Amino acid sequence: MSLTPAQLHRYRRDGFVLLEGLISEDKIARWSRRFEDLVLGRVERPEKLVIMKDVFVAKGEVVPASPLHAITKILSFEEDPILWNYTLDEALLAAVQSIVGESLFTISSNVFNKPPGVDSRHPLHQDLRYFAYRPADKIVAAWTAIDATTRENGCLSVIPGSHQTGLHEHQDPDWEHVNFGFFAAEGVDPEARVHVEMAPGDTLLFHPLLIHGSGRNRSDGFRRAISTHYASQECERPDRARKREPVTKEVPKK
Repeated sequence: MSLTPAQLHRYRRDGFVLLEGLISEDKIARWSRRFEDLVLGRVERPEKLVIMKDVFVAKGEVVPASPLHAITKILSFEEDPILWNYTLDEALLAAVQSIVGESLFTISSNVFNKPPGVDSRHPLHQDLRYFAYRPADKIVAAWTAIDATTRENGCLSVIPGSHQTGLHEHQDPDWEHVNFGFFAAEGVDPEARVHVEMAPGDTLLFHPLLIHGSGRNRSDGFRRAISTHYASQECERPDRARKREPVTKEVPKK
């Protein structure tokens, strides 16, 4: 399913496009189970995969109802044989290739877990803050809802057109506790936000300069999503050492 001209126009104008029902429910259920298996230690964890506790749990401010309630996300699932299948989904790849071309590799992968009873907010930010690869127009994020995402459980919010304003300075948000690596873009008008509610399997494709974030989960259930950032093999990054080298993986061509 390559993007239509109208969808490509919306992506270029707004910095995002919503693809409803792109991923089947049986697939997202499989990835949700895999997330639980990894967190609960039922399966072997790949060496580079990171399981991240929510800051309120890590600091002892919240006692989680279960081990699953303690985790805010896992990242770098490139070597996990089940979660990696998300990145290879044919419908998703066709849509992504419409934007950045056929030759791809990943530069970030996550399963986001927003449990009830934990703060789990993510401030408004731009993903390019975390990436050294350029050009930005050759990078795209895919974010697929595993559970229904609503205003109540902390759906994504975006600022349409903000990908055209360049990379903002980012600082720690003025919050009591902040998850590691969660920064807030400066000079942002929060009133310009649009809240993107999604059904399971809906997928949001967005530009790495799009300003976006998410709020608290005020519901009684979990809000999970799976995400990959794809980059064209035309992208390059400065050749310098980093504290944590990025986990990347080439996406095989079909």
